[in-house]
Amino acid sequence: MTVSISEQDTARLGGAGSILMRQRREHARLDSMMHRYLARGMAPDGQDELWQEIVQLVFSHAFAEETVLWPVLRRISADGQDLTARVEQEHQEINELIARIEKSPEDPHCGAWIRQAFALITQDIRDEEDELLPRMREALSDRRLRQIGAAWEAVRASAPTHPHPAVSRRPPGNALSGLPLSAFDRLRDLAPATAPAVRRAALVAAGTGAAAAVILLVRRAVRRTCI
Repeated sequence: MTVSISEQDTARLGGAGSILMRQRREHARLDSMMHRYLARGMAPDGQDELWQEIVQLVFSHAFAEETVLWPVLRRISADGQDLTARVEQEHQEINELIARIEKSPEDPHCGAWIRQAFALITQDIRDEEDELLPRMREALSDRRLRQIGAAWEAVRASAPTHPHPAVSRRPPGNALSGLPLSAFDRLRDLAPATAPAVRRAALVAAGTGAAAAVILLVRRAVRRTCI
């Protein structure tokens, strides 16, 4: 019987550095952020800042899953193809919704779109913790779970932080298209639209070199998960 990782303790999940514990901690953080966002009484500036943090966490987290975790799951689980396809579809729907919000932030439907995105994210968390990640616990040693956790963290730290619906959900297509975009996403996070044009141009130019470095880092991390 598959047991949700939400019902297992740290030792059973392979230790604090395992991919299962890293995932569960980040899911809990995201859930807390979404609840705070929807709570009444938050100042508009604070809510906008929290929204950006949620977006950055959602997309870096999901990209690392698609690059590192789901290829492993497809190798070790008989139903890995179907399970990962379902979660990838959830990721795609979240991408499209948040891209719509970022494109039209003043649209009167934005509030409904945000709630819809949060509902999809919550469902995605449940699917991963209750069905996908337990397969990894059943098939892999504690040491292997920690290795995958380290690779996932390395990719997450250099992944895109904004929606890119046209990017493939699977490697190698996601890395070839998404990773160059990650450098620009992170530079954009440092230089918002209100920044002087010269500063924005300098950061974009820096992104060209950064993209190559990001791709190299991710290739090394993914290679480690295949050992």
